[in-house]
Amino acid sequence: MIDPDQLRVARNPLSRFLGLMGRPSLEDGQGLLIKPCSSIHTFFMRFPIDVVFVDKDARVVKTATAVKPWRFLLGGKGAHAVIELPAGALNNPGMKPGDQLDIAI
Repeated sequence: MIDPDQLRVARNPLSRFLGLMGRPSLEDGQGLLIKPCSSIHTFFMRFPIDVVFVDKDARVVKTATAVKPWRFLLGGKGAHAVIELPAGALNNPGMKPGDQLDIAI
């Protein structure tokens, strides 16, 4: 599962826009929580990521695995925040829409 203590939070417009751009990698167990956010881009990123879109109650709305650089994703109806994780983080254990996360949004 996602460790809330390992999530960096991007709340202001600049930190939300920059996200993970320019970083060489994202270490296992780390992640970036972007809020509010209902869509993301991976422009100028150097590595693929796993993505979890959540609603205001931290319930999973949508997931995407191994999203490559230079992509754009919409979170869909109800998406309020997004968690960006290292590629492969969602494989074990699996996460699916409707799952409840134990994080503060």
